[in-house]
Amino acid sequence: MRNGEQTRSNRAAGAMVFQSNAVMLLLVLAVVIAFFSITNKNYFSYTNITNILLGASTVGLLAIGETYLIIAGHIDLSSAHTAALFGVWTAILINSGMPWGFAILVVIAVSPLVGFANAGLVNIFGLQPFIATLAIAQVCQGVGFLICNGKSIPINEKTFVMIGSMKLLGISFPALLMIILFFVYGFILSKTVFGRSVYMIGGNQTAAHLAGLNPKRISTILYVMSAMIAAVAGVLMTAKMHSGQPASATGSEFDAITAAILGGVAFSGGKGNLLGCFIGLLIIECFGNGLTVLNVSSFWQMVAKGLLLIAALIFDYVRRKKLAV
Repeated sequence: MRNGEQTRSNRAAGAMVFQSNAVMLLLVLAVVIAFFSITNKNYFSYTNITNILLGASTVGLLAIGETYLIIAGHIDLSSAHTAALFGVWTAILINSGMPWGFAILVVIAVSPLVGFANAGLVNIFGLQPFIATLAIAQVCQGVGFLICNGKSIPINEKTFVMIGSMKLLGISFPALLMIILFFVYGFILSKTVFGRSVYMIGGNQTAAHLAGLNPKRISTILYVMSAMIAAVAGVLMTAKMHSGQPASATGSEFDAITAAILGGVAFSGGKGNLLGCFIGLLIIECFGNGLTVLNVSSFWQMVAKGLLLIAALIFDYVRRKKLAV
């Protein structure tokens, strides 16, 4: 009898392990790394790993804001163009003679205007987040091209461009900052009252109202937060490329959304965490880097990214169906 109970207990424990989203994602990540390591001996080298983390920094920062918003039942399609706009503006301010540190503070201080614009269209005029943020994305993209006449703006300030290449503890600064922010925002999301409020408004707005929460105020904070993180991503992107480029982050918002959904964030809201998002981000970046190492055409890489997003959405659908049973 005891042996039978022990067997059932072991099976239940095994089932729980394989049902764990983080464990399954880590298995997928391990398979991706193993496959590309077999096909190219330099893939799993220290240099390439640091390159993957550096390449993930822009999308990773955008994914933090997207994760919060999607959990809250919203989305931000303007984040990539917001990053590009403020990256270009940073280059313009520095080239005008403004100290680079002050230029960074200026763009980050102004960036909440984009967040307030998104929140205003959604909360005041009642537009769907998808449409509202898509419209703001077009505005940001247009302004970004206008202020630089559609041309990249080189930066000769050596101290500033060092931000994009200097390393701390063997990891590039943009990647290290991304990892730190994942920890900080992950803690806020999982361990604070505000984090629980984000889950509540995404899971059930009626219950959130009854609990005394203000969904519009919380979503406004999230849109502002997303815009400010995007501005930071834009600054780092400009430092990495030594120039402000208006089209530099095009499509990154979809990679960020893919990372969040692949990482277990429910597209319908109310579920998910930044740990899963981070693993999802690594899967995307390791997959993309592997295709590059194998000299796969950039056009086929675009197809692969699209299929990966479709797979993430299907995975989210299947997960929700299982939870509904």
